[in-house]
Amino acid sequence: MNEMILLKLGEMVLKGLNRRSFEDKLQANIYRRLNNLGQFRVYTRQSTTYVEPMDGGCDMDGAWEALTKVFGVVGLSRARACEKDKDAILSAAREYLDDKLSAARTFKVETKRADKTFPMTSIQLSQYVGGELDELYPDLKVDVHHPELTVHVEIRDYAAFVHADPEPGAGGLPVGINGRAVSLLSGGIDSPVASWMIAKRGVALEMVHFFSYPYTSNEAKEKVLDLARLLTPWCGRLTVHVVPFTAIQEELRRSVPQELFTLVMRRFMMRISAQVARRCGAKALVTGECLGQVASQTMEAMAVTGAVVDLPILRPVVGMDKEDIVKLSRKIGTYDTSILPYEDCCTVFTPRHPRLRPTLEELEAAEQALDIEGMVRAAVDGIERVQV
Repeated sequence: MNEMILLKLGEMVLKGLNRRSFEDKLQANIYRRLNNLGQFRVYTRQSTTYVEPMDGGCDMDGAWEALTKVFGVVGLSRARACEKDKDAILSAAREYLDDKLSAARTFKVETKRADKTFPMTSIQLSQYVGGELDELYPDLKVDVHHPELTVHVEIRDYAAFVHADPEPGAGGLPVGINGRAVSLLSGGIDSPVASWMIAKRGVALEMVHFFSYPYTSNEAKEKVLDLARLLTPWCGRLTVHVVPFTAIQEELRRSVPQELFTLVMRRFMMRISAQVARRCGAKALVTGECLGQVASQTMEAMAVTGAVVDLPILRPVVGMDKEDIVKLSRKIGTYDTSILPYEDCCTVFTPRHPRLRPTLEELEAAEQALDIEGMVRAAVDGIERVQV
């Protein structure tokens, strides 16, 4: 039988009557990720999803790389399927794992017998396969406590499977199972990480970026689109809504007290993002705000900037240290792009002494002279939508 990939499911297995919807969403996401890599059969049995190539033209290496970034999978293994016979299992283990068995110094065999009609118990089969491998590889010693290599044998409904230790998967829940949200994507480190963290909880994303040409350059815009592209292996297909923000920032510079400029600007970002959310059916906003990191991210500041929308505002990195955010950005591959020296709109007209403890009343007073509805409508009407 051909090599295939086994995907171990995470918290989905704890779901009740709606578990099937989680499994169906995961399978649909897998099919999309593998669409250009060949014809695969994807099915779920007994808390494991099987990815089986249908012909020799399938790119198994490409499939493996894609599946390591699929949310909902906690572990994955490349496995050899064989008949449910002890000698066939031994032969598959020897042939498929020969390189690993030859390189390791210690090993053990672990068996899971999901098919209880199999005539040997899990312990008996492990002892049989382990004893034979011990004879076949004289330099390999059995160590059941701390083995360098674990040979896994799984007896399931339709076949037996042999594989080595599974590698960690992306975890989380299948993207899309928990609805859709709009993520405010700047060119910095935090917002791509926040987007990734919310996608990991099963949320499909639409991205909003505020672009203030000529104060921010086209290179800065391309940097943000590159960040979105780096997120697509994890998040799936993305649309970036590029909002023309220059006119709003210039009007705020003329009409708003300097110390309140950033806060009023962020209130406009929230209003516009909420309009985008309504258009695309999103039920929440996502930001990369981290408590106390900058003046606009105090508790008081976040309260007044979020007060203009009635959608939940999800802030997944709000309690993280910067070092932890940087570490995660390196893991997901966005860090090197995030630190490219191109400005974003949040650095335009930055006040020298921003208000740290604002009140809602003073923000509302500062906005009284503004045509808020007209400014928001003009920005939303001018949005450029970029598919990545």
